[in-house]
Amino acid sequence: MKKTVLLAAIALMGITAHAQKGSGFGIKGGLNYGANGDYFESTEQAYKDPKSNVGYHLGIFGQIGKKIYLRPELVYTKTKSDYENNSLDMSKLDLPVLLGINIIGPLNVFAGPAFQYILDTDYDGITIGDVENDFTVGLNIGAGLSFGKFGIDLRYERGFSENEVTVVDGVFSNDRIDTRPDQLILSVALKL
Repeated sequence: MKKTVLLAAIALMGITAHAQKGSGFGIKGGLNYGANGDYFESTEQAYKDPKSNVGYHLGIFGQIGKKIYLRPELVYTKTKSDYENNSLDMSKLDLPVLLGINIIGPLNVFAGPAFQYILDTDYDGITIGDVENDFTVGLNIGAGLSFGKFGIDLRYERGFSENEVTVVDGVFSNDRIDTRPDQLILSVALKL
């Protein structure tokens, strides 16, 4: 799996280098909001405690094409999910490969697969086992606005397959937590 992530990173760098000649490349960052279960229940909980499920991401992207474009990204993501007053923190590398279309003016829509490699998981005060699969695949779908070199987008990310971690000891011993991505992602981007 590590070889696959490394190969994907090298391919992204090559595409990004090619994108410098074509449409462009740049940096991006923003906030992630991860849901636990139902989004409406999760939103109510977020209203009570806004920091409970908020994470962040930083990365690079390349873009090839103008009206219809291909946009690979390599992003470091840190997520946080609260369960029963404890917090599950996860660090991962994301590699979305998005196909987009500029609709009208600054508005664009996009979708595509997102490959995730989990770097680390930590559950406050509770020992957890290893995540079943370090490498998973999901889907990104969203919309954005582009103003010259500046862009902003909102997307939804969902993992395709269940990916669980087992609680080894503590109050929730032998419970399983689904670590697959289920989040809203707000990003700002700057073409260089």
